[in-house]
Order: sequence, then C-alpha cells, then structure tokens
Amino acid sequence: MRFNTTMPKGLKPHYHKELDAYRKKLNKGYFQEAWHHLERAHILGQPYPYEHSEAHWLMLRFGIKIKDWKEIRGQLLRLFVGGVKSFVGKVPVGNTGGANVPPLLPMEIPEDLQQIMNNYKV
Repeated sequence: MRFNTTMPKGLKPHYHKELDAYRKKLNKGYFQEAWHHLERAHILGQPYPYEHSEAHWLMLRFGIKIKDWKEIRGQLLRLFVGGVKSFVGKVPVGNTGGANVPPLLPMEIPEDLQQIMNNYKV
C-alpha cells in the first residue's frame, strides 16, 4: 500500500495557482468561475491529505457563502473521509469534489491538468 503525505514541490505552484484564481474570481463575485478553479485545485490536491482537505474546506466555505445546503452537507461528509482516503491512496481519480457529483465517482481529468500530473507521477 502506498501512503501519500506530501505534495511534490513542483506540483505545489500549479495547485496554488488554481487556489489564487479561485480567490480572485470569488472576490469579484464570479462564483461559477471561482468554483471551476476550486474544482481544478481539488483534482490536483486530491492525492495528498492536506491539500485534499484544504480544497474541501474551501468548498464548504463556498457552500456557506452562497447558502447552498446540499453543498454544505456534501462537504462536511467529504471533509470527514477525504484526507484519510488520500493518505492511503484510495481516491476516485479526477473527481471534482463538489456535492454535485458522487463522492466515489472517478472522472476524466482535464488534459492540461493530466499533463501536469504526469510530470509528478500522480
């Protein structure tokens, strides 16, 4: 069994770029675009417990901000189990992390993110 604990240093800037874009769009009130970047950050961070949990924490806060009770409930569940699944390497690859998709559904990874992830054996 492979344990994931730390995101590779080269992958971190890509993850943080998506989080920065999320925050910029959120601050301007562009919620749909903000969410898109948060989903992309989730995909990049999903294999790593800290980043995976951080993405779900931000998704929970987003759900609270827009008063989306389905998202809030979904993120509470995901916060409880997401980091543990990352630690043991059992995540549904490509899942965007929102309550609008089943939590265990593997999904296709956007091509640009897949190319980035290929460089770090994710």
